[in-house]
Amino acid sequence: MTGFLLRVLISAIGLWLATVSVTGVHIRGPGTLLLAAVLLGVVNAVVRPIVFILTLPITLLTLGLFLLVLNAAMVALVAAILPGFHLAGFRAALLTAIVVWLTGWLGSALIGHRGIERYARR
Repeated sequence: MTGFLLRVLISAIGLWLATVSVTGVHIRGPGTLLLAAVLLGVVNAVVRPIVFILTLPITLLTLGLFLLVLNAAMVALVAAILPGFHLAGFRAALLTAIVVWLTGWLGSALIGHRGIERYARR
């Protein structure tokens, strides 16, 4: 449970950084920010694998670059579902996906893939 909460917090930080640095991204408040992070985690866990399998040929054809479009589509889906989270267009969704990915990558490097349990004493 701690690992999930840390991932949500890291995603929320990534979304906040995207609202600060990417033009065309607006999240109404901190509650909406946390809800968007949770919803992005659920969408990435449920919808993304299905869409990934369906778009596997084009992903292979583009040598994996289509995954950026897929990640942008997941961010855009969260923005479409959640009131208070607005994206100006595909460019904003793509840059937001990149910022959230970089933040998640950095967070995983710092805390590990299992969460804070990585530093627990044995």
